[in-house]
Amino acid sequence: MIEAIAFNKDGLVPVIAQDAASGQVLMFAWMNRDALAETAKTGRAVYFSRSRNKLWRKGEESGHVQHVKSLRLDCDADVILMQVEQVGGIACHTGRAHCFFRELDCHGQWLDTEPVLKSPNDIYGNGSE
Repeated sequence: MIEAIAFNKDGLVPVIAQDAASGQVLMFAWMNRDALAETAKTGRAVYFSRSRNKLWRKGEESGHVQHVKSLRLDCDADVILMQVEQVGGIACHTGRAHCFFRELDCHGQWLDTEPVLKSPNDIYGNGSE
């Protein structure tokens, strides 16, 4: 299964997490071979954190885990679409339902279009996922 993936030169593949029920795109992240293998084995989303240079088990700090419903590979085998059940309804470290909450308006300004459902300080304390 992993041999079919066209990882980039850094050994990573982009992953789009999508809500399996609504179709809403929740977030974008990266996986390395270990993250993909653990995700496939456990059925819980595991990503690779480039900033921390380690595996990031979604929800390990926040409790907002993602249960994987399906993994799909694009036609070039270089992007994964992962359909998930998002526990707690919050996928973004900003406390929003998804990470794509900014929209470009007609004046060229980025506007926040989604509410914060829970303060990041309440979710993480001083850190963030």
